[in-house]
Amino acid sequence: MLANFQSCDFLQEHIKTTLNFYHPHCVDKQDQGGFYHFYKDDGTIYDRQTRHLVSSTRFVFNYAMAYLEFADERYLPLIQHGLDHLENAHKQSSGGYAWLIKSDDNKDLHIVDDTNHCYGLAFVLLANAVALKAGFSECKHTIERVWQLLESKYYQPKYNAYLDEINGDFSIVDEYRGQNANMHLCEALLMCYEATQDKQYLNRAETLALTFTIKNASRENGLVWEHYNSQWQIDWQYNLDDPKHLFRPWGFQPGHQTEWSKLLLILNRHKPQAWLIERAEHLFNTAMEHAWDNTYGGICYGFAPDGSICDGDKYFWVQAESFAAAALLAQATGNEKYWHWYDKIWQYSWQHMVDHTHGAWYRILTNDNKAYNDEKSPAGKTDYHTMGACYEVLRAYKLVKGGEA
Repeated sequence: MLANFQSCDFLQEHIKTTLNFYHPHCVDKQDQGGFYHFYKDDGTIYDRQTRHLVSSTRFVFNYAMAYLEFADERYLPLIQHGLDHLENAHKQSSGGYAWLIKSDDNKDLHIVDDTNHCYGLAFVLLANAVALKAGFSECKHTIERVWQLLESKYYQPKYNAYLDEINGDFSIVDEYRGQNANMHLCEALLMCYEATQDKQYLNRAETLALTFTIKNASRENGLVWEHYNSQWQIDWQYNLDDPKHLFRPWGFQPGHQTEWSKLLLILNRHKPQAWLIERAEHLFNTAMEHAWDNTYGGICYGFAPDGSICDGDKYFWVQAESFAAAALLAQATGNEKYWHWYDKIWQYSWQHMVDHTHGAWYRILTNDNKAYNDEKSPAGKTDYHTMGACYEVLRAYKLVKGGEA
């Protein structure tokens, strides 16, 4: 049976069942602190030793958002638990945050990868901003400190963009430049603005939106390309021979077009401008035109500059970000076609991506919607995208007078 996907009750219940896939057995109270990051389809933890910065931050986000939505005080100590792990385990003397850490048989922590990724710092900001909203006042200091680190080490005023990665002691800058870290910084900075009301964060989020969805997109068929060289020139060849690369795939990513669409509409709430809605529509509509699978349903992972599909796999986060963008577009424009897209994406996801037995979403399916393996949530997932998308639709309802579904 299909649910009423536009119902607030449905969205709240789906958040609860998704979170309960992880809670409470995700909490590591005895090994190294923080949370466990690797889950099989049935919730079995298959790696108790490895900690990834992205999962560590996203668990803080998950619990802080749940507290803000449901006012359940049982989540408060878990937010603190996650913040402590970020500051005591991931944070390094350099001021950066280790990308990957692991405990040995004696439960001693070791750094596996100390690379300082801009992407990781974006999620440190996001986690602290949501925690600040939830009442953790010390997070304001962390936000300010990470902002200054990003200003001094990553931001390139000449290009109005952030570089991607620096080594552990901040002595070597990698030549790769990418839009993904900048997109998630835009997301984090919008949340920082909401948490602090400091307009420096809002203004920088707007700058990033202009850089990637207007300036750079004008050279990229009006869309957002992923990869650049050190002078921020488009690198059309990067990973051309590896379009399925997990972190830096070649091709246009429909999920990032729609994720930018969502961010532009959030920015429009705080700083209304006509171009934000226009670009949001263009990015979403073009992504659906090229990537919706009319045979098997769902949104494909990647398409080439000529519009052909280069990766037909179905990823959970692409569907989630896209239904959130569709809902925000429906409210911003009043165009019913976006509610049609919202329901269509949800119907596909409900049928294929959501695990109705154990909870949460499957991470990745083949083009014809078959599982590759039984690893539902390896490091990095945590269903931050799926629950976050539901929260965003709920928030959009709340911001519209009489907007209860």
